[in-house]
Amino acid sequence: MIFFDSHTHLYLPEYEDGGAEAVKRAINAGVSRMLFPNVDCGTVDPMKSLHNMFPENTFMAMGLHPTEVGADWKHDISSIVKEFDSNEYAAVGEIGIDLYWDRSFEKEQLEAFDMQVNIAVERDLPIIIHCREGLDKVIEVLEGYKGKIRGVFHSFGGSIEDVDKIRKTGDYYFGINGIVTFKNSKLRTVLPSIGLDRILLETDSPYLAPVPNRGKRNESSYLVYTANVVAESLGSSVSQIAEATTFNADNLFLNKHSFL
Repeated sequence: MIFFDSHTHLYLPEYEDGGAEAVKRAINAGVSRMLFPNVDCGTVDPMKSLHNMFPENTFMAMGLHPTEVGADWKHDISSIVKEFDSNEYAAVGEIGIDLYWDRSFEKEQLEAFDMQVNIAVERDLPIIIHCREGLDKVIEVLEGYKGKIRGVFHSFGGSIEDVDKIRKTGDYYFGINGIVTFKNSKLRTVLPSIGLDRILLETDSPYLAPVPNRGKRNESSYLVYTANVVAESLGSSVSQIAEATTFNADNLFLNKHSFL
């Protein structure tokens, strides 16, 4: 079985030796493909460094995370845009709207999101969408690009109604991570409405570690715990989940740009 962790930040300071050992543990666990989404200007070099250690197993996305949008966001975006000249990125991300912690830069977040979606359209790249307390605003931006953009709603934890709302906006995938394993999570009942053909597996490491490791530092090797719960929820085998979700991730991120 081949698993694809479609969203992991193993290059962050939480990991020793730049994340190399965590990548090795993932590969040994069958998670042989991992996508690293960028966070801000300070994470670009660590992300590239880890990717260069494992170029056959890891891929990268470039973007400015919404919680990192501040007073100097236009300067940061200009640095992000220059990165795309290298043509080494499989997606634009992670980008979006996050109004959970702070709403003081809401207008700037919207502008930054719109600008980065436009970059994706210009370069024919998918987007990785971070959306927290801002679904309506995210959809408002995406409506302006209807039929021109593809992507994934990362760390999806919404309702069946949210799935329907997103589907009316475009044909998107849904990133499912450790949230689905939490005891009181209602996400397991939403999975059939999403359908296996639209699910991507992810960890969002170092965050949201699945049961039985909840509360610990997450890592890509833990993806198998999430896959087990998804399989149980959909009445499928783990091998079917691995095959389908890896196919989905390959289709969204890799095939069109010859990374495989």
